[in-house]
Amino acid sequence: MKRNFKAFTAYQNKNGDFKSKIIIKDITDLPDGDLLIKVKYSSLNYKDALSASGSRGITKYYPHTPGIDAAGVIVRSNDRNFRINDRVIVTGFDLGMNTSGGFAEYIQVPSSWAVQCPNSLSTKEAMILGTAGLTAGLCVNEIEANAKIKQLNVVVSGSTGGVGSIAIMLLSNLGAKVTSITGKKNKDEYLWNLGSSEIIDRNHFIKSTRLPLNRGNFDAAIDVVGGKILSSIIASMKYNGLITVCGNVADPNFVTTVFPFILRSNRLIGIDSASHPIAIREKIWNKFASSWKIENLNLIAKVINLSDLGNEIKKILCGKQIGRVIVKL
Repeated sequence: MKRNFKAFTAYQNKNGDFKSKIIIKDITDLPDGDLLIKVKYSSLNYKDALSASGSRGITKYYPHTPGIDAAGVIVRSNDRNFRINDRVIVTGFDLGMNTSGGFAEYIQVPSSWAVQCPNSLSTKEAMILGTAGLTAGLCVNEIEANAKIKQLNVVVSGSTGGVGSIAIMLLSNLGAKVTSITGKKNKDEYLWNLGSSEIIDRNHFIKSTRLPLNRGNFDAAIDVVGGKILSSIIASMKYNGLITVCGNVADPNFVTTVFPFILRSNRLIGIDSASHPIAIREKIWNKFASSWKIENLNLIAKVINLSDLGNEIKKILCGKQIGRVIVKL
């Protein structure tokens, strides 16, 4: 095992601006942890872009290596439940936030953050899924626990992003009718290919929805956007509808009343993947490797190197990322 490794690192220059560069680190620069992992793949998430651009709400201290996702091979273990050469997945917790993250050739983390990578899932597939897939999976798991997904009409917002894209593919595979909401032009073919049954323009959806109660159109929802979109989704649910909420890309605030909940028995469920119990994470990853297996994940993935990260971070901050960006280490 080599001691030196490459890491994409964000730092603040003398003018106060946040920049990034690839530096050489030593293994001893990594924080304490039970597992030393050789990273094979990571993935780019919106939270990573915020960390790389100096968001103190995400990362307190710089220089810092972002990357809230990592999949790789254990090269040193102090936990008898994990052996050298085991393939593992690490997502969320503090990885890439204030703990040196997956945009590096090595990470060192507590064993309580790691999940064994299922045999039928490659490390590349695990990172195409990543936090986005885990989040989508947790949403679908909630829907599945409350109703038979087959033939449900499920609306998905932020449909061209990571969570949205994976949710559409998974729901479609499970037999749901998927209505995709998007504000991106000329992406209909992408969404049809993922398995969308209907595509709605974001602005049209907002303008055509009467608050607080509209006609009931959807049995379930996965919302990553928040704001006016979430307000319109809540108003458009059928009786006993279930809305899972996992993001605030547009706005953390939304408008509603008690009527969708007391007149239609709707439920609003928050989804957090960063701190979810490890046992439930294992359940979701094992589902993605078996009954939820998505065979054509490459359809939504773009593979890049560390040197390409800067440009991709600019894209995701401008809302121009489509699908998933995977970092090969």
